[in-house]
Amino acid sequence: MTPTPFFHQESEAVRFWVEMDNGEYIGATISKQTLHYRFQAEMSGANALAVYNVHREEIDAAVLRRVKAGSREPVMLREADVAKR
Repeated sequence: MTPTPFFHQESEAVRFWVEMDNGEYIGATISKQTLHYRFQAEMSGANALAVYNVHREEIDAAVLRRVKAGSREPVMLREADVAKR
């Protein structure tokens, strides 16, 4: 079962886990700023978790791309990782 994502106040980021092809989970984060600039989340972070959940498939795919490119846990997504293609 996938661990539950949550908004971490101190780091101002959503922390979440993505299942990899081998069935293991890798931890990742996406900041409230990245969610704001890419997905129009509130800058305060008030709806960061909800916005993550709406765009979860796209965000999780970005994590998998970073892992395949050599990133290690925790994967910290930046705006360029989730830029419109």
